[in-house]
Amino acid sequence: MSFTHFMIVTGVVGLGAMLQGTIGFGLGLFSAPLLILINPQLVPGPLLGSSAVLTMLLARREWHAVEKADLGWAITGRLIGTGMAMIALLLLTENRLETLFGILVLSAVAVTALGLHIRPAPKALTLVGTASGFMGTLTAIGGPPMALLYQHESGPRIRGTLSAFFVVGVSLSLLGLTIVGRFGVAELRLAVHLIPGIVLGFLMSRHTAHALGRRFIRPAVLAVATFAALAVLIR
Repeated sequence: MSFTHFMIVTGVVGLGAMLQGTIGFGLGLFSAPLLILINPQLVPGPLLGSSAVLTMLLARREWHAVEKADLGWAITGRLIGTGMAMIALLLLTENRLETLFGILVLSAVAVTALGLHIRPAPKALTLVGTASGFMGTLTAIGGPPMALLYQHESGPRIRGTLSAFFVVGVSLSLLGLTIVGRFGVAELRLAVHLIPGIVLGFLMSRHTAHALGRRFIRPAVLAVATFAALAVLIR
């Protein structure tokens, strides 16, 4: 990776990490479509690998607000979704995977924009956990389904619960990618290149997380979702 590409990638990932640290998700939704344009090899494995650092930092910072009772059902769904994604990776060609990537990104935008208020009950948690596992493993964008359940909650609860879920969820997705040969030494090295942007975004989010109140969270989510959709359409 050239120095110019490194600086661009650091900026993209830094903004995505700042967004996730502010509203609870958004690293993949913001960064993945742009990273695909820069270097397709950065998605999903390297972006997921570097996001593990961010989710651990955020979970530690927001642990006091985590809704721990919800995690078991959501993680069960994430495991199911990861298995489904592994099958897709084994069966689909690269061209079809890129097409599926575009469809899933647009689906993530639609899910985010729905505005439905679904109660985080066991069935709903398992269902959105499955969707998050499938989308997250294939595209590194696993946040929108989970955020749909929590988008009307307080900022700390969104950030804390989603981060705790992603700590386990990202680990499951990386394990699945490793099993099907999509995450190895080369992808790990690329993930390391993304970590400076992750850390920069996390540090910035320490200020923006408190600057954005509850009523600003949803508009921020929709603005980033629209930007990501446009990036996919341009490609």
